Amino acid sequence: MTETLIAALFVFVLASFTGFEVINKVPPTLHTPLMSGSNAISGIAVLGAIMASGAREWNLSVILGLIAVILATVNVVGGFLVTDRMLQMFKKKEIKA
Repeated sequence: MTETLIAALFVFVLASFTGFEVINKVPPTLHTPLMSGSNAISGIAVLGAIMASGAREWNLSVILGLIAVILATVNVVGGFLVTDRMLQMFKKKEIKA
């Protein structure tokens, strides 16, 4: 149990560091289009987190799965809102007569 938890924490820290470095290197002009593409990945993360949090008894994996569902859902909704706002900027404005 302890070895599994340490291995999971190691993967989490490594993935967090790698993700931060990758996102940090993206220029601001590419960030919003990439965010819209990452919404699909976050949607998959939501499904995986729902599966992980589906156990009947409460334990660490269920709590972490619930937190993952909440955070991934916030990420998906926020990404769609930002993408929609970006697309609104490119629509032609109607000229009032």
